[in-house]
Amino acid sequence: MSASASWFEIVDPVFGHYVLFNAPLKKLAEGFDWAEGPVWFGDQQCLLFSDIPNDRILRYGEDGLTTFRQPANFANGHTRDRQGRLITCEHGTRRVTRTEWDGTITVIADSYQGKRLNSPNDVVVSRDGAIWFTDPHYGIVSDYEGFKAEAELSCSVYRVDPDGTIQAVITDMACPNGLAFSPDESRLYVADTGRAFHADPQHILSFDMGTGRPTRGSIFHKIEPGCADGIRVDNEGNLWSSARDGVHCIAPDGHLMGKIFVPEVVSNLCFGGRAKHRLFITATTGLYSVVLNRRGAQWP
Repeated sequence: MSASASWFEIVDPVFGHYVLFNAPLKKLAEGFDWAEGPVWFGDQQCLLFSDIPNDRILRYGEDGLTTFRQPANFANGHTRDRQGRLITCEHGTRRVTRTEWDGTITVIADSYQGKRLNSPNDVVVSRDGAIWFTDPHYGIVSDYEGFKAEAELSCSVYRVDPDGTIQAVITDMACPNGLAFSPDESRLYVADTGRAFHADPQHILSFDMGTGRPTRGSIFHKIEPGCADGIRVDNEGNLWSSARDGVHCIAPDGHLMGKIFVPEVVSNLCFGGRAKHRLFITATTGLYSVVLNRRGAQWP
């Protein structure tokens, strides 16, 4: 049985403990064409995110909205490594980069087995320092979010070891997109948003990480309406996913717990704020946030 308020819906009663009735959904900024890739910098009390078609990375903080980098090589997803440096997926250059503390750019990956990557999309860093990223074809199917080009590789999930060795670790998905580890890193979740211009498959897969590499992939959850794009986990292992109608909260066993309604299609999200209890949401043309009774678990 579900219950709802103006900005959320409770499907599982437990979700009622996750939302705060007096903490509204807020629109923080607008005017983007496709906002994506939010990442929180707690040491600087700011959020970075991409406006992909406008080729810029924006910064939201106490001083409002400013431009962090433009041009930005049509950057999409971001995270931070274990040293706190910015890791970025770039559609325009078809690579994953690291921004060093002095502002210089280091290339993490731009090819595999002598062939160019497609358009790296989202990225996470595991506790051993390895960088994991998805490489669908969305950034090369048109000139809207990058440069139209032919794919040289299948759409895969990659792991880059701390020594720079790159390996394709999941190669049988249509178009891997958002990804997240469970808090103990025993599971890797990957959203499959399907090939461009084709609807299926669209679901979240769960992979067993017992061997240190993803195995035994199975369907974890299917978002309705819409599909999962960006995903994050909280400190109890619940998965928070983008959806057409907002953000969905999914329990570790795969059942829907509740929804946060957003008036635009949501692309991605991340936890931040002083206690990592504020959920930042990128949604088509706007940036939103809501304070929850829940803390994010995934680094950063």
